Amino acid sequence: MLGASLDLNKTLKGAMKVLSDFLDMQRGTVALVEGDEIVIKAAHGLTIEELQLGRYKLGEGIIGQVAKSGYPIVVPNVGDEPVFLNRTGARKDINKSNIAFLCVPIMFKRDVLGVLSVDRLFADSRVSFDADLRLLKIIASLLTQHIKLSRQVEQEVQELIAERETLKSELRGKYRIENIIGKSSSMQDVFESVHRVAGSRATVLITGESGTGKELIAKAIHYMSARAKQPFIKLNCAAIPEGLLETELFGHEKGAFTGASSVRRGRFELANKGTIFLDEIGDLSLGLQPKILRVIQEREFERIGSEKTIKVDVRVIAATAKDLIQLVGEGDFREDLFYRLNVVPMFLPPLRQRMEDMEELIAFFLDKYNKENSRNVEISQDTVSAMAKYWWPGNIRELENTIERLVIMLPGRIVHPRDLPLNIRNFTKEVVENRITPLDKAEKEGIIEALRTTDGVLVKAAKLLGITPRQIGYKVKKYGIRKGIS
Repeated sequence: MLGASLDLNKTLKGAMKVLSDFLDMQRGTVALVEGDEIVIKAAHGLTIEELQLGRYKLGEGIIGQVAKSGYPIVVPNVGDEPVFLNRTGARKDINKSNIAFLCVPIMFKRDVLGVLSVDRLFADSRVSFDADLRLLKIIASLLTQHIKLSRQVEQEVQELIAERETLKSELRGKYRIENIIGKSSSMQDVFESVHRVAGSRATVLITGESGTGKELIAKAIHYMSARAKQPFIKLNCAAIPEGLLETELFGHEKGAFTGASSVRRGRFELANKGTIFLDEIGDLSLGLQPKILRVIQEREFERIGSEKTIKVDVRVIAATAKDLIQLVGEGDFREDLFYRLNVVPMFLPPLRQRMEDMEELIAFFLDKYNKENSRNVEISQDTVSAMAKYWWPGNIRELENTIERLVIMLPGRIVHPRDLPLNIRNFTKEVVENRITPLDKAEKEGIIEALRTTDGVLVKAAKLLGITPRQIGYKVKKYGIRKGIS
């Protein structure tokens, strides 16, 4: 029975059943030392409720005395023994029964591991208690070896689990990227993906809201790759008018059109051997999408006004805040281009989904702008808590701009909640007092505040909020904000 399993509780219960089946034992227990107590772990002849009562201090009762002294004790008649506690209540009528109780220590060298106790094994009164004790000592010796082995295995398992957790922790610590803060599990997943994909040639599609740091991740992939010493060329597809975007991407020959006074190399050509980062790829026109698809597939293109094919070795990393799957469904984005871009998808969580990083981000930006502006501004813990309750629709970029503005404009040295921008204060107040999340209201107030700060200039207000001019234009129209507000 003891050799059948390393499950200590299971084998101890099995051992007690063997004693019962072969020696007609009415009641018996195995109790193990746990700190300054000894607790019954397996029993025969006790109900679950009685078993749960079997806890003794060292030195308490017969079992406690044996555990403390390491010597066996025989009680010929438990009804006549005041030290016998009957704590489990299993012997409810002990004064009327001639029950002998034998108790031997389970020992390893001089250490008591536990106690084996039974009512007398042999019903024949001609058999002496010495015979009982000899048998119990043999059984206790077997139990000692099994308990030691089981505990050794359990300790090794726990050490392996601890080692595994340590390795996991060290592995997560490995996935750190310079100048990108992220101890949250979601950002650690992003960092791990960066480490895995950096060494490959695979095209990467980074998705996430505006201001989440997509360009930083793209740079990390490039500078951790074998292309690190080659060019990293970026292009915002939403920032350049459609008529000029093709020239920016592919270049042109001299005389290709009016004003083309010289040859110009496009971004793909400039990125040869390196990486091109196409930001806001979701804003790419349908007319240009096939040409981008060809470059990704064939690694070749022609400048505008030329029939000469140019071969390039370029890694493409694209990013968008838009739902490309939705755009594909609406016919505004080519399905084949989407699948070519989406070889390795990578999602950057918004700031509101990684609040574990908030304090570290605040500290980073605070240190940065204190140094830039020769200031020593601090942010109170109440203010940090208030900022953590805000929705941050502009994400990291909005947080950075907020910290920079506080450092520059704060008249004192400590930032209090009252010093925060109106949209953050109002949002926080409503969340705390009314237990609602008025995202649209907070976003509208944030835009109004930004427009007031920038005297109604949309481009400046968009930069302050960390969004594009097109996005702020849409939101101004959505919320019915007067453009002349100041």
